[in-house]
Amino acid sequence: MKGILQAATFFYLGVAALHAADPQKSFTWDPPKVPQSMFTKDIGMLDSERDEYATNLAIYASNMITTNKASAQSLAEARRVMGLALHLSPRNKRAIVTSFQLSKGLLPEAVQTNYSPQVLARLLLTRGQLLEKQGGDENKKLARFFIHLAATMDPKNDDAVYASEVQRLDHGDVDWAAVTNGVPKPAPSPAPGPSQE
Repeated sequence: MKGILQAATFFYLGVAALHAADPQKSFTWDPPKVPQSMFTKDIGMLDSERDEYATNLAIYASNMITTNKASAQSLAEARRVMGLALHLSPRNKRAIVTSFQLSKGLLPEAVQTNYSPQVLARLLLTRGQLLEKQGGDENKKLARFFIHLAATMDPKNDDAVYASEVQRLDHGDVDWAAVTNGVPKPAPSPAPGPSQE
């Protein structure tokens, strides 16, 4: 009888340990809040290009979480990347589905992609530099996000790291809170009052 009790105890302890170690049960996803995109139609990218970048960013974020078994650091970084993807294309299928799965505590399946993190980093750096040259507030803002992400994705890419650090020195840290915590809607203009002539 004593042997049966010991076996049962070890069995339940083993099940409890497996349950506690299961990353699908032990993480909480705080989805980025994107009530509206911070980028308008004035940005120097076509809608189809914005959607393609959003898809690739969402795949990168999803794979990063899966590879790192939903560690706190991977969730925080993925939240930024997913927020940017949703600002680029608020109805992007991959970003919406991945965020929904994560909010339900499901670890996404790894997704095959044509872009390794190093290749995606080079693309982001190049596109960021082009946006910067185009000028305009929105283009420069997106350029900063792209270049910072390029350096984060591939810290061995000297050009990306240098460009990101120069931007940081010139303009301060990148404002990720605007990406993840929502962009406040502009205040309505006050109604014109009666003329005071």
